Amino acid sequence: MADRLSSPGLGPVGELGAEEFYDDDDVEDLGEDAGAKALAAFDSEAVAEDEETRMLAERARTARGGADDPHVVGGQRLQKVLAHAGVASRRVCEAMIAAGRVSVGGVVVTEPGLRVDPLNQEIRVDGSRVLTDPGLLTLVLHKPAGVVTTMEDPQGRPTVARYARDYLADHSELSPATRLVHVGRLDTQTEGLLLLSNDGELSHRLMHPRFEIAKTYVAVVEGEVERWVPRRLRQGIELDDGPVQADRVTVKDTSARGSIVEVTLHCGRNRVVRRMLDAVGHPVTRLVRTRLGPLGLGRLAPGQVRALTQDEVAALQREVGL
Repeated sequence: MADRLSSPGLGPVGELGAEEFYDDDDVEDLGEDAGAKALAAFDSEAVAEDEETRMLAERARTARGGADDPHVVGGQRLQKVLAHAGVASRRVCEAMIAAGRVSVGGVVVTEPGLRVDPLNQEIRVDGSRVLTDPGLLTLVLHKPAGVVTTMEDPQGRPTVARYARDYLADHSELSPATRLVHVGRLDTQTEGLLLLSNDGELSHRLMHPRFEIAKTYVAVVEGEVERWVPRRLRQGIELDDGPVQADRVTVKDTSARGSIVEVTLHCGRNRVVRRMLDAVGHPVTRLVRTRLGPLGLGRLAPGQVRALTQDEVAALQREVGL
């Protein structure tokens, strides 16, 4: 076999000159200048021809046709879609598919050669939805105090829209038409973790009362917090719009000059943490949201933004049943 396995315009070819052995997807993985050694390694990891024939025959026997058949003529190979979504390498994705861990449109598939439409079909691995639409984006922002949680403000105050615009401007690979919106709200003077996203289904569930997930805040309050305060907040207190209770309350530091209190709760009512602490005699002087469900603020500084990883998106999806 020759050292160079490519011909002008054809991509890698075998020793018989059989270009059809390697389609465009293979060329993308191999590169047009792949040598004999690289090609041999590629072939050794691939699903054997007999096995692929068996799996395709199985799909032909079991597919019900119509809307229930996930195969899309002219679509992309499933393992390639999963690899591009960051699930794992293409070879690992093939093994996951063969093990029955992947479903397309609600149908469990076991043949890696299946072709799908990543923009219009729901693909899941181990029950978790995989973001196969490259246009979907979710960012986490450390919102500074004084920034309004809205995309436009008639009073000309700084808004979170600025951070979405700056992120898109710094990432030229993203479409300039991408429209991000804030997921939920933080009061103008409240700092901390806020999501910006164009994933409509995820955003809807994160904001819907049915799927309220735990939120953790760190508050700097006036006065020394006595021992009864955390217990009272956990047991529940009556506010003007109804009773509310915290899941967990931890006093991080306390003195006559002021205290630091961490509060975790599921309730998403307006200014609820400020009102709860004020009701027990400790007005808030600074408030930071540090966690939203499985997501933490980490070392993100005020005003900084980053994209969520595939694992972080999957964790959020599990929280809201996606």
